[in-house]
Amino acid sequence: MNKQPNSHFCFICGVKNVAGVQVRFYESLADDGSREILARFCGQPIHQGYPGRMHGGVLTGILDETMGRAINYGAGEQVETWGVTANLDLRFLLPVPLGVELTARGRITSENRRLFTGSGAVYLPDGRVAVSATGKFLKLRLDEISDADPTALGWQVYPDKEDM
Repeated sequence: MNKQPNSHFCFICGVKNVAGVQVRFYESLADDGSREILARFCGQPIHQGYPGRMHGGVLTGILDETMGRAINYGAGEQVETWGVTANLDLRFLLPVPLGVELTARGRITSENRRLFTGSGAVYLPDGRVAVSATGKFLKLRLDEISDADPTALGWQVYPDKEDM
């Protein structure tokens, strides 16, 4: 699996954001052979909603970014097109515990020149779906979103801690 880049201070993927989730994203193939993004993360007490449970807003952010990153499959650190959220629809099916490694998966389900739709889910360690989502995303270049320099934001592939 190829690892996708992270940045310094993004709430979802920021490697230096002490309050963030520090999600790690990978490019993967689904069982049916389609391309998808695999996210790995572990909620901490700072991400709590109800006692011992991840906040639904944090899970929404994780699924938003997991589906939105599907447009970057294969781009490495040289992302030209970014997925900008236009609409999200989520279903919270089961409570999501803190302190255990969880996964999310996201993929593109349809696309045209300007938009793509995606689907995704957060999985518990036993494989059950805890949260499912669909979304619609605009395809935009970074200069249409921000004047930020990705390199200055720390946008790069960081090795996993277990690889160090």
